[in-house]
Amino acid sequence: MAKKIRNPILKGFNPDPSIIRVRNDYYVATSTFEWFPGVQIHHSKDLVNWRLLTRPLDRLSLLDMAGNPNSGGVWAPCLSFDGNFFYLIYTDVKSWHNTSNFTKDTHNYVITAKDIIGPWSEPIYLNSSGFDPSLFHDDDGKKWLVNMQNDFRKGKNPFAGILLQEFSLEEEKLVGPVKNIFKGTELGVTEAPHIYKKNGYYYLMTAEGGTTWDHAVSMARSKDIWGPYEVDPQNPMLTSAKNPELQLQKAGHASLVETQNGEYYITHLCGRPLRPDMKCNLGRETSIQKVYWSEDDWLRLEGGGNEPKLEVPAPNLPEFKFERLRCRDDFDDTELNIHLNTLRIPPDESWLSLKERPGYLRLKGQESLSSLHRQSIVARRQQAFRCEAETCIEFEPDIFQQMAGLVCYYDTNDYIYLRISRDEILGKTLTIHHMESGEIDEPLEGEIKIEGWTKVYLRVNVFNHSIEFSYSEDGVNWYKINKIFEAGQLSDEHNKLGFTGSFIGICVQDLSGMKKHADFDYFTYFELDE
Repeated sequence: MAKKIRNPILKGFNPDPSIIRVRNDYYVATSTFEWFPGVQIHHSKDLVNWRLLTRPLDRLSLLDMAGNPNSGGVWAPCLSFDGNFFYLIYTDVKSWHNTSNFTKDTHNYVITAKDIIGPWSEPIYLNSSGFDPSLFHDDDGKKWLVNMQNDFRKGKNPFAGILLQEFSLEEEKLVGPVKNIFKGTELGVTEAPHIYKKNGYYYLMTAEGGTTWDHAVSMARSKDIWGPYEVDPQNPMLTSAKNPELQLQKAGHASLVETQNGEYYITHLCGRPLRPDMKCNLGRETSIQKVYWSEDDWLRLEGGGNEPKLEVPAPNLPEFKFERLRCRDDFDDTELNIHLNTLRIPPDESWLSLKERPGYLRLKGQESLSSLHRQSIVARRQQAFRCEAETCIEFEPDIFQQMAGLVCYYDTNDYIYLRISRDEILGKTLTIHHMESGEIDEPLEGEIKIEGWTKVYLRVNVFNHSIEFSYSEDGVNWYKINKIFEAGQLSDEHNKLGFTGSFIGICVQDLSGMKKHADFDYFTYFELDE
């Protein structure tokens, strides 16, 4: 039986994929928005099996996001290789607005490395004229930057087209004229440009239609990199639009790669909604499609049509499986597990330590879950519709302003937080803070008294649409909280226009400013889908 690739290849919040091949290795870079470290790079040798390899934007000199808005931060990285160096282009979005005509502060940078693992150079600033920057290495040695242009003026198209300018690595800046080479098609919302060269043509691949249900991949080509560009007569070459029955929705924002054997594939963004409410709580994910060049030199999906497929033929490459990473983190190492993230700020000993109490993760309380600056939170992506996460906390709050616990988190406006704190009468207590669309609620009838508990075990179960919490004093006998929450709340769709996905994590707050700490013995995350 012929080998198949099952989509999506990168589950859970892993959008805007940029794929490259370097000899026998494949790498995909994806957006991380306000989560730190910035940019996830996955690795494969067969396009079937993937592992999270590295997260390069791992220091403040590369990415300083304190104060960045929800769904700001790192948008649409582009990974490339010129035979000597890896290049990573990324945008740090400092402000944006979810209406069409509005200013956006979108600062674009490039870093380089001899090895994909690093060390990566300090950033070179490029421009701020728009987002989704991409670097093309021409066969004459020139390097070209393309990015969408944002036009905030009243009555103008905010997605004003694709800008082209030459990049000089020697001068460490953009040089020469800037030209808008492509205004887009009638699909609109033209973004995510990538340039490829084949058979004498420069091919411009863009995303159009917006990153939700009408998302699409458009192709245009020209004999001259400056244009004019003719649009594929069968455009779009990939979309899920107008077919809500497809399991892979939102198909768009693609990137092209050629295998060692001359086969072609595109990675692309997609979403898998909970039905019937059509909310993608896992966020926007990455899938892959096999493609080929037609006789008239246009890119087409293998098997025909332009809709994404759940299963596609695997390339003619040897299978290469990676060791499955542990789902349990006992915090015995000196660094966080690669799947764990912090929010906007990097981990440092001032608020996060794996050394102060070996075998435990110590978090010192900082700002609230509403803060855009300094939260003490460590979380991972939810990557399956059915999963379970658990932790054990030692925490002795002195006042009600000190809290610690387990959280299901989308952004500062939407989260469900099972937290430990202190009540003046009951002593140490447990309750739930539920933030929905910026409105806070405490849905339990009263706080649960846990005075005298040295250890508190907390668990969350996500079963497709439902989120359920439990707690225990010994980790054996569990008490279920009699309140079920909607998983779809933690989604782009519920938030009207966000770009991330559901995270599950552990956190501490100290609104008194005394930095009260909590010690976490372990954190587990198990997926039940497969």
